[in-house]
Amino acid sequence: MFDYFKGKITSLTPTNCVVDINGVGYLLSISLTTYSELKVGEEFTLLAHAIYREDNQQLFGFSTTDERELFRHLISVSGVGANTARMMLSSMPPKELISAITQEQVKALKGIKGIGLRTAERIVVDLKDKVKQTGEAQEFISPEGNTNNEEALSALMMLGFSKKPVEKAIGQILQNEPGLSVEEIIKRALKKL
Repeated sequence: MFDYFKGKITSLTPTNCVVDINGVGYLLSISLTTYSELKVGEEFTLLAHAIYREDNQQLFGFSTTDERELFRHLISVSGVGANTARMMLSSMPPKELISAITQEQVKALKGIKGIGLRTAERIVVDLKDKVKQTGEAQEFISPEGNTNNEEALSALMMLGFSKKPVEKAIGQILQNEPGLSVEEIIKRALKKL
């Protein structure tokens, strides 16, 4: 529902900030990473993520797209709630956290308050490929000069498939039938994956 809030920071603590937008103050929960970017009295754009529950509505603010995307990945893991994800982002900058996940550094994740061994292992298993693909997929999406196989590769990676198996499947398909449309490549690759 909310994508971002742009306004003056009127109140700031290490866990929350208030953004004044035309006389309405929005309370956003933030990580220490975002806190370090903000200053009271300055205008700032915070990317948002809203969580609605029966008994609670909470807005989270992020200074970068990477931080918000990582937050969304983290809360998709069973056992990791919004406040735990915020704690993780406060404990490590997004790039370090992604590195810990992709390099399977369970011990580093377990060192974060509120993360036990099983949760750390689950985060690695559930997110290892997803956080890698976030970076890889961005490399392949360029509207100009895309060939059909590159577009199909990009689309399949956005669907959650790993790069190497997708490349292999597309290579086999195009070896037998070069000149297929993007849609045909994707349909046939989905049958192979």
